[in-house]
Amino acid sequence: MQFLLAEGGRIRKETEEEVVLRGVNLGGWLMMEGYILGGRNIPEKEFKRDFARRLGREELRRFERDFYSNFIRKEDIRRLKSMGVNCLRLPFNFRLLKKYGFYYLDRLIAWCKEFRLYLILDLHSAPGGQNADWHSDTQGESLLWRREEYQKQTLSLWHSLAKHYSNEPIIAGYDLLNEPVARDIYSLRQLKRLYQRLIETIREVDKRHIIFLEGNLWAQEIDFLQELEKSNIVWSIHFYQPLDFTFNFRPHLLYPGEIDGEYWDKKRIRDYLTLYYRKAKECKVPIYVGEFGVNYRWGCRGELRYLKESIEVFEEFGFHWTYWTYKAVANKVYPDGLYQYTENPEWVRREGVDQGWESFASLWKRNRKKIISSWRTESFREEEQLIEILQRFLR
Repeated sequence: MQFLLAEGGRIRKETEEEVVLRGVNLGGWLMMEGYILGGRNIPEKEFKRDFARRLGREELRRFERDFYSNFIRKEDIRRLKSMGVNCLRLPFNFRLLKKYGFYYLDRLIAWCKEFRLYLILDLHSAPGGQNADWHSDTQGESLLWRREEYQKQTLSLWHSLAKHYSNEPIIAGYDLLNEPVARDIYSLRQLKRLYQRLIETIREVDKRHIIFLEGNLWAQEIDFLQELEKSNIVWSIHFYQPLDFTFNFRPHLLYPGEIDGEYWDKKRIRDYLTLYYRKAKECKVPIYVGEFGVNYRWGCRGELRYLKESIEVFEEFGFHWTYWTYKAVANKVYPDGLYQYTENPEWVRREGVDQGWESFASLWKRNRKKIISSWRTESFREEEQLIEILQRFLR
């Protein structure tokens, strides 16, 4: 595998051959998320704190090792390769590195090398939190913009990662912050400053890897990125519009159709994404759609057509993309996995008060082997219609 380079609005290999990254996110694994495990969207640290309080720190460590070793395995990377993807995006929690170092990242990289898949490292949870949501492992506050200590920790983390992987071509690049949210002028100034400092820190030890910069406000607003370094840089957006439809927050909605006061169809998707296309073309920077997806309703509400037409526009504009997500417990809301866990054992218990991962602690000791087995993809149902749509564009 060759190092990738972002240059002149495209991504290419060292041999000048152009590459379009098309793949899947490994969501909910090295950054755990409640809905992916069938429960409430509480921060990972809150779930683990409760688990340790009830069963002890050693049992929590055992649980973590079991989960990290079974939710995604070598067989999954082989399966994704056979699907036709050429790239994976790995969301991870900064706390993982503090506790386990590079072990789990190194193991995944070895699998990616074996199956010749590029990997994007995505810091999904930064020290202090880059947004106030559960998926950055925070509890309602994003302190990264307010406390220098957290910015220094983030700089140190990426310096260590870049130094460790500076000679690893299987890594497509570094996605510095997942969905940053800087709501005021001061916070936006801090975000720009931190991005520039991160670029400089990484380039001290790694001048070859692509750096992915996500837009502000959950990877939506990219105007400020035009003021930053553009050499070997890719701009990353996330596309879940219209949210009430893709997340199924309002189950009666249809695509194409009127959603939130607008008529959404392929033309509307193209119009929405044209702004990103024009800005990127003007600045000669590639666009990467790091996340997009739908809540799957067996095609009854037009979500399969929405997915197909979204990717058609990505391809028309030359955008790179990774679908969210590879696997998840089947839910009524939020984007679904290509593989879904549809069973309802007591540690999922969709009808219960404590659903999904919030029941793990009380059931772990007497059901450990069964719970572990349920995490493996062989226990999940393959959603053939979703996969078939992606495979139309994988080549």
